Amino acid sequence: MKYLRSTLLSLSVLPILVFGTGCVPQESGAAAGAPPVVQVQSGTALEQLEGITIKGRAPKTGYDRTEFGPAWADVDHNGCDTRNDILARDLVDLAFRDGTKNCVVTSGTFLDPYTGTTISFVRGNTTSTAVQIDHVVALSDAWQKGAQQLTAEKRRELANDPLNLLASDGPANGAKSDSDAATWLPSNKGFRCEYVARQTAVKAEYGLWMTQAEHDAIATVLAGCPDEPVPVRDGTITRFAAGSAGEAVDGGASDGAGDGTAGEGPTPVKAAGAAPIRPGDPGWDPKFDGDGDGVGCTS
Repeated sequence: MKYLRSTLLSLSVLPILVFGTGCVPQESGAAAGAPPVVQVQSGTALEQLEGITIKGRAPKTGYDRTEFGPAWADVDHNGCDTRNDILARDLVDLAFRDGTKNCVVTSGTFLDPYTGTTISFVRGNTTSTAVQIDHVVALSDAWQKGAQQLTAEKRRELANDPLNLLASDGPANGAKSDSDAATWLPSNKGFRCEYVARQTAVKAEYGLWMTQAEHDAIATVLAGCPDEPVPVRDGTITRFAAGSAGEAVDGGASDGAGDGTAGEGPTPVKAAGAAPIRPGDPGWDPKFDGDGDGVGCTS
């Protein structure tokens, strides 16, 4: 019996042959898809990645968009909401709505980094969704990887941080949803290095963690561009054609891409300080949302 036991133990450490196929189990490590080993250079996204904590994903329990503050708040106090700030930063050949002191973008040309395609943006009920504003680190993903522990003000900052925001092709943004790098990367391979470097920078900035799969996916991308630098935050542009800096402007704030063109100037509700108003708020009525963005009295 002793002999039989020792024989079985010795056989257990040999490669397992699958008879009839000649196959052996896959090797672990690089052959199984682990990120290749590269020399880490100072000041690069790869170096920053090394400092990110690796943990499992926390439950999504308690997540709601409102945990990150009102959509597209004017956090830099330049008089323009964040969505319009990012459109103005990322689009060219811009036109603005009259009377908004160059805040509300009505049209422009957009070279989408996610797909590599060029989009002619026109603001409207049925056209605004062509260009959306993506949270590079999705807010739901952030919530499950440390943002639950942040203060409400810090989460608001994260949701409006130019480092974490990019204008993007609407369908591509929808396909990404709240995915991390382990399950979604831009189809434009030429942009992947910058994309994952931004994700890494955002998570480092706000003390968020990554799952092992996410970390490995980012490391694999950056192995192909080991000198990719840590991104610098793109400051939003203060745009005032007239009036004093900090003067409030009707920026047409919106959640997501729906930011149509119903109305010019602030509504009486907004002027009275009772807006924006959202579904579920006291006195809500769908007629308040003439631009179809889910937020009433914003245009």
